[in-house]
Amino acid sequence: MPASAAGAVRGRFAQTLAIARRAWYNEEKRPQGRAACVRGGPRFPLPPARACWGLYLKLLVTGGAGFIGSNFLFYMREKHPQTELVCLDKLTYAGDAETLAPFCGAPGFAFVRADVADGAALDAALEEHRPDAVVHFAAESHVDRSIADPSVFVRTNTAGTQALLEACRRHGVERFHHVSTDEVYGDLDGTEERSAEDAPLRPSSPYAASKAGADLLCAAYARTYGMFVTVSRSSNNYGPYQFPEKLIPRMVVSALRGEPLPVYGDGLQVRDWLHVRDHCAAVDRILRAGRAGRVYNVSAHCERRNIDVVRLILEELGLPLSRIRHVADRPGHDRRYAADASRLREELGWEPETAFAAGLRAAVRWYLAHRPWWEHILSGEYQSAYARLFAPGR
Repeated sequence: MPASAAGAVRGRFAQTLAIARRAWYNEEKRPQGRAACVRGGPRFPLPPARACWGLYLKLLVTGGAGFIGSNFLFYMREKHPQTELVCLDKLTYAGDAETLAPFCGAPGFAFVRADVADGAALDAALEEHRPDAVVHFAAESHVDRSIADPSVFVRTNTAGTQALLEACRRHGVERFHHVSTDEVYGDLDGTEERSAEDAPLRPSSPYAASKAGADLLCAAYARTYGMFVTVSRSSNNYGPYQFPEKLIPRMVVSALRGEPLPVYGDGLQVRDWLHVRDHCAAVDRILRAGRAGRVYNVSAHCERRNIDVVRLILEELGLPLSRIRHVADRPGHDRRYAADASRLREELGWEPETAFAAGLRAAVRWYLAHRPWWEHILSGEYQSAYARLFAPGR
């Protein structure tokens, strides 16, 4: 069958399933009783068959101009081109509309500039776009910044997640996926164990505490209101478009600018590394087949000491180790994170595809090849990209 004909068939099939999906929620099928009360009547979690179909033809993605969110949008456009995408992003310092330039004017894509803690703005976005599911990446995520000003993290990560959950409940969004972090489990120094999903939450930093609060709100909304909510807790991500305040891009950029490479303390802190594309694949799998109310760790089980990662970067760039400068350690710095992703592998069949050595090499080469991208980040020019690309009436 010609490619054009096959595409037409897929399109008609998707439309038919969309109609069936909406009809499934007619008045005769809606149950009564302790279901979530939302506009239009009671709702309840998707049946298992529909969850397995992964029938989500319009997604609203918060934080889509950030590192992981933008990679997820690119991943979804590649893997599921029939899915309409709505990016909702406040465009804080870590959000770059320029990253999303390939979507500018593209069919099936919309950009909404809004704050996840602004209930009125969320209502307007959900009313206009009516997504089938929401994937919630938006977050303040840099631990150093959380130490300097915890209030921003509580507002965005905790209160913002509650505002988004409530808006989704009011508007009857069928599925809500919250992206969290393995840092909620706290420090595993002195043990070889990995944190499973039922491990106690013991956050050390204000950032991790704000994410733990968001996780608990997700569990509360799932139980109290019957919402179909899933949560993923990811280990440290790396890859293209990562803001250059995080370890790997910061070391690469510092090296390319001829600056010393600052390493906290002795550099022996252990992190569990995951390529961002593997993370995107995991979120996609959870969104389409995960169980309601379930938490899934996302980890490649790839532990490396920070100092060893920095040495590998210098080796890839052909630079001497003398460029490393040890600096005073971060207050309350956790020594080791490690999450057990057995549930995700066994229940949903996910496996990471990117080996760390190859992924790190590719990341270093990406920053080498995309110097204008990170230079315009460092200069602050990126903050004007929204007006040029996505502002209403442009």
